[in-house]
Amino acid sequence: MQVNKFLWMAGAAFCVVSAWAVETRFWQHYDAGDYENAEFDKVSLRSDGRLTLAPSFQEVYETSAIYLWALAEDSRGRVYAGGGAPGSSTAKLFEIDDAGKGKVLAELQGLEIHALAVDRQDRLYAATSPDGKIYRVGRDGKPEVFYDPKAKYIWTMAFSPAGDLYVATGDKGEIHKVAPSGQGSVFFQTEETHARSLAVDSQGNLIAGTEPGGLIFRISPKGEGFVLFQTGKREVTAVAVASDGSIHAAAVGAKAPAALPALPNAPPQVPVAGQTAGRPGAPPPPTFTPAPSITGGSEVYRIDAEGSPRKVWQHASDVVYAIAMDANGQALLGTGNKGRIYRIDSARLHTRLVSSSSAQITAFQVSRKGGVLVAAANLGKVLRLGPAIEKEGTVESDALDAGAFAYWGRARFEGDDRGGKIGFETRTGNLDRPQKNWSAWSAVPLEAKAGRIGSPSARFLQYRLKLTAGSGTASPAVTLSEFAYLTKNVAPAVEQIEPTPPNYRFPAPVAPSLTTAPQTLSLPAVGQRRRGSSGLSIDTSNTSMNYSRGWAGARWKASDENGDTLVYKIEIRAMGDQNWKPLKDQLRETRYSFDASSYADGEYQVRVTASDSPDNPPAEALTASLESEAFLIDNTPPEISGLTAAVEGGSAVVRWKAKDARAVIEKAEYSVNGGDWLPALPVSKLADSLEHSYEVKIDRGTGELSVAVRVADEFENQAVAKTALR
Repeated sequence: MQVNKFLWMAGAAFCVVSAWAVETRFWQHYDAGDYENAEFDKVSLRSDGRLTLAPSFQEVYETSAIYLWALAEDSRGRVYAGGGAPGSSTAKLFEIDDAGKGKVLAELQGLEIHALAVDRQDRLYAATSPDGKIYRVGRDGKPEVFYDPKAKYIWTMAFSPAGDLYVATGDKGEIHKVAPSGQGSVFFQTEETHARSLAVDSQGNLIAGTEPGGLIFRISPKGEGFVLFQTGKREVTAVAVASDGSIHAAAVGAKAPAALPALPNAPPQVPVAGQTAGRPGAPPPPTFTPAPSITGGSEVYRIDAEGSPRKVWQHASDVVYAIAMDANGQALLGTGNKGRIYRIDSARLHTRLVSSSSAQITAFQVSRKGGVLVAAANLGKVLRLGPAIEKEGTVESDALDAGAFAYWGRARFEGDDRGGKIGFETRTGNLDRPQKNWSAWSAVPLEAKAGRIGSPSARFLQYRLKLTAGSGTASPAVTLSEFAYLTKNVAPAVEQIEPTPPNYRFPAPVAPSLTTAPQTLSLPAVGQRRRGSSGLSIDTSNTSMNYSRGWAGARWKASDENGDTLVYKIEIRAMGDQNWKPLKDQLRETRYSFDASSYADGEYQVRVTASDSPDNPPAEALTASLESEAFLIDNTPPEISGLTAAVEGGSAVVRWKAKDARAVIEKAEYSVNGGDWLPALPVSKLADSLEHSYEVKIDRGTGELSVAVRVADEFENQAVAKTALR
């Protein structure tokens, strides 16, 4: 995708390097993924990258409980919260008044309160787990047992329009119906382990979610059940019914085989978010074996009034604990383990509204006073979401790494201030994370949504976007933030030069050879030494060369911090000479071969000069050079001397000497009467010197013997001599 000249994206951090170093580059944030590492304060992020001020999110009351699982509000605006803490013998029920003052209204037998409900007479009902009961709690805080479902868990409760209380339980998956008198019985058997979530629609039908099948039921007032949808997850943790009859349901956890039983005498388990006994994040009671950890993320489905399901949200790691419909009929999702609240805006879009300092958002209660009450766990708090928006909020980006020292240009945004204000601040530094040794924050003077960055030139930049509401109720909105920069040109570097083996070239037609040398060989990576005496059996880096008698060459490694395209000039000189002679200019490859057969024997060097001129104007182009170590050119064959043949002890003995001025004599052979060439070893056994003596014994036989010998140095220069024995 191109914006202006180029557009680069790499998550939320950095754009990749342009193909042209002299082009201005742009760091852009316009997709939700671009903000993955940003810090949000009172700003919401929509899934398409749109930023707005968040709904107000204020703490109402911080309880003494680690976990809160349930909320309720009566007609007078009194708020009730229920939860628990590991190791406690009682579950606490809190009451919070209009001023936000709270108290412990009652302590009930059980580890936790997972469900609260208020009837039309403002009577409060609280259900405890495990092995709990439903209590009716008076205004004086005195509890009395209202109903005992004789179930391991009581997960949630809901009143019908007729005033009957429905109770979802586990571990038999039963839903009980309890009359106002406290008389009740099993109303519906889900045939699942847990009836985990519950809601009542306008027709008096129950909507229930289960575990472990991940089923969503609709159950008529007569107790007739119908599976609306089977999710792909294990547990339906929350359901909610909208005013249009549609249903939102959250399903979590991968369907997997049951966990192995706990080992005997296992130590007590510390509550960990995501480890549950049927409810994600619940602390396992000491009296039962906890269920396996929740894995597999979450999915939220919308089932329309006709019963057609559609997935409208999913997350790989956030676990949905609660769903509620806000005043606009949009579904709110309470999640962990980052304490986030999402809003489903449509089948395509959702918004991450706010994040809590608590790890889990566990319950919602639409408030009569406006907004939505929120229960949080780790630590247990009651908060209020909305209905107003925040007056001011910020988004602080992670650090942009320009890759090199950079000049910073114009900042701009796309969006609408809607009567409010949108502003930028920036700071820069040369450390890879913002800290005190960066520059101070500097405001960007914006005019027509753009302005010049005033922070000093440096490698890294961080920005802070500030949204301020106007006098109305609408929030400013930003859909794109962009920052222009230009990296300072840095000279390239030629890091290493390596001569190539003699008699090979890049690439060349295969030349006929009288030797047994391979026609191709593979070189190791630059900087890796060849193994073995011949160096012709390398297979670590497939830079192929072809055999070509008399050729020499070099290859090199070069780099450029700016990512510029490089061209090379290669030159040669004999050791001791002052002047370099050109071999090739404007090379694009990092290798070159040349015919060295016309060069005088001796030691030489090559010099490689790299230039970034293809990507920079002439005045800005930079070069760097490196000289190779000395390497040998040798076109002269060894000398053979003292070749004799004599009969000794019934055998013919052939002797000779070979000598080379510069190169090791690597190979010697002999042939009798025009036969095959046979190898000959030096008298010393080792072919490791410039001069060797040879001696071979041959079966004398009868008649004349004609013996030819040949020697070759490491450059494959050969010499041949003959003798005869009559």
